[in-house]
Amino acid sequence: MKPASASPADIPRLHRLLGDPGLAWLVGRVRRRLERGQPLTGPVVLSAPTEDQRAAAERLLGRIPGRGRSLTVRLEAVDALLRRSGISPGGLEAAVTALTGPVVLLGPAREAEEQAWRDAYAPLDVLANRNSALDAWADRLRGDGLVRRLARTPAAARALLGQVATALCALPSEEPVSLPAFSARVLGGAHALDDGTPLATLTLSGVRSVTGFPDGTGAEWRRQAWASAGLLRDELSSTVLTLNLRGTPALDWMADEGEPAVLTLRQLTRCLPAAPTPAVRMCENPAVLAAAAETHGPRSAPLVCLQGQPSAAALTLLRHLHALGTTLYYHGDFDWGGMRIASALMRHVPWRPWRFTAADYRDAVRAGVGGPPLTGRPTEASWDSDLPRALAELGVRVEEETVLGTLLSDLSHPSALPPATPPAPPGEGPRALARQARPGAAADARAVRRADR
Repeated sequence: MKPASASPADIPRLHRLLGDPGLAWLVGRVRRRLERGQPLTGPVVLSAPTEDQRAAAERLLGRIPGRGRSLTVRLEAVDALLRRSGISPGGLEAAVTALTGPVVLLGPAREAEEQAWRDAYAPLDVLANRNSALDAWADRLRGDGLVRRLARTPAAARALLGQVATALCALPSEEPVSLPAFSARVLGGAHALDDGTPLATLTLSGVRSVTGFPDGTGAEWRRQAWASAGLLRDELSSTVLTLNLRGTPALDWMADEGEPAVLTLRQLTRCLPAAPTPAVRMCENPAVLAAAAETHGPRSAPLVCLQGQPSAAALTLLRHLHALGTTLYYHGDFDWGGMRIASALMRHVPWRPWRFTAADYRDAVRAGVGGPPLTGRPTEASWDSDLPRALAELGVRVEEETVLGTLLSDLSHPSALPPATPPAPPGEGPRALARQARPGAAADARAVRRADR
């Protein structure tokens, strides 16, 4: 490439010559070569040129460019013409620069931009150092392009991820709080985490990594996902279903009648049961609680129904019961979705299996109550490592409704403990568990099972 002359180009003549719309393709090709640091030599070829493009090339070169299927222009010829005519003493490079502006080499520019993007993710490094549960999430954000699509520029991305880190450092919330109130207090605006904003999208994905909330879509799913970290759209939509639980005047009256009670999060944050209960059983499906109320009424053992994924209300209640010294026993569906629900509950509050072990599953299948084949992704069971192997081996679902007779028999003896009572997981004393327990998200049991399986 010849060095540019110090003499300026004749801009009016240059615009008349190279500024012709019919030569825009030629100027564009030259500029791309300059950006890539390539020499301005050799031919450039335009396939299927228009008549205007042929005519512009003829005026530039002073000859008829031919009538073939393509148009060829040699860059050395254009460079020599511009120098000889005095239109651009610096040649073709100076002419294109005068027409289109300064040229930035793409190699260094791209490296600088990539470095800026790498720097933009710095808030994620700080966040992952504080919470190892976010390591995989942070790596995924670096590689999947979501941040680039949402933020567009490295500067905007760094600011956005800084806000995401600020929000996630304050989550999960120790106590349930409304989403707008949290946004106003932590992020400076009540609408900062409104649906559809880049900040809400990224923060919610981080929340799910912290809480283990399952995949899903839709407004209801988002409400439940936020609630898994203690952020609530309202205090009334999160509920928990109970039977014969005592400790408030309303609960005592319902227990005397043997009728189920639906407790809202609002009620539980204002008036928690005061009376300690030695043992409380938990089930996944409302059919179990309804049958217990119908069969035993006020004589049934205390029972809490999760109705699928544990809700903020359910976890608030169960955390309180555990703090009072209540031993919690859980039974759910024997399938992969049911085990994921049980594992999610175990991450928040300790429980012991209520006929929810590999031995119980094998007994149920031998009794002929197995249902359709298992579907979905296998998962682990921290309360019984043999249970996943048993499910994989026998390959059928056993839903709570199919073992209802056995469960009802247990519930008719409030003082009897379930047959399988291993110790609570190590390192989960009352204080530690009070810190770990976090609100979850309410869900209809059948809908949750469909989503998980």
